[in-house]
Amino acid sequence: QVQLVESGGGLVQAGGSLRLSCASSGRTFGNYVMGWFRQAPGKEREIVATITWSGGRIYYVDSVKGRFTISGDNAKNTFYLQMNSLKSEDTAVYYCAAKPGWFAEWDYWGQGTQVTVSS
Repeated sequence: QVQLVESGGGLVQAGGSLRLSCASSGRTFGNYVMGWFRQAPGKEREIVATITWSGGRIYYVDSVKGRFTISGDNAKNTFYLQMNSLKSEDTAVYYCAAKPGWFAEWDYWGQGTQVTVSS
């Protein structure tokens, strides 16, 4: 059974940092694309960042460029989202996800972790 489990969310003041982790299990994700999404109250889910497990291709939504960094540790089957200079508008439930190719559909999702940034 494939599982993605997020951790690392919490409450932080504006300007602070958090690192989210997504631990994967149940299959080999060697050729997969891993991603972070977020959903704020009353808003649609949006993509935040994506990375190929090889690390050769990375995408960030404009609103997080220069502040967030996505990375992966193949040995631990875990990927991360380092979030710096957090803003109140970053408050959302953050989800990790996986898909078998850059243009494929997202196959697997985590349960989500809450990030709250206080101003």
